[in-house]
Amino acid sequence: MNKYETLFILNTSLEEEAKKAIIEKFKGVIENGGGAIENVDEWGNRKLAYEIGKANEGYYTLINFTAAPELPKELDRVFRITDGVIRHIIVRNEK
Repeated sequence: MNKYETLFILNTSLEEEAKKAIIEKFKGVIENGGGAIENVDEWGNRKLAYEIGKANEGYYTLINFTAAPELPKELDRVFRITDGVIRHIIVRNEK
């Protein structure tokens, strides 16, 4: 089991319920894949460093979790096919 963190940015045009549903979806992917969520930190709306697809702001969420090495590949796949996700990154913490 390795420690990971993922940061993803959602489109601010989504309704609050849709944002919560997408966050729960990603938490479910981690937990159903055998991972354990350590922390979920919702940063809220923030200004983007540069415009992405005509969007100047995004809703940031950081999730810290532990999982087997195969899980980040599946999580990345789900990020790519989910509408409303502007950007995402998954990083392995080596401490």
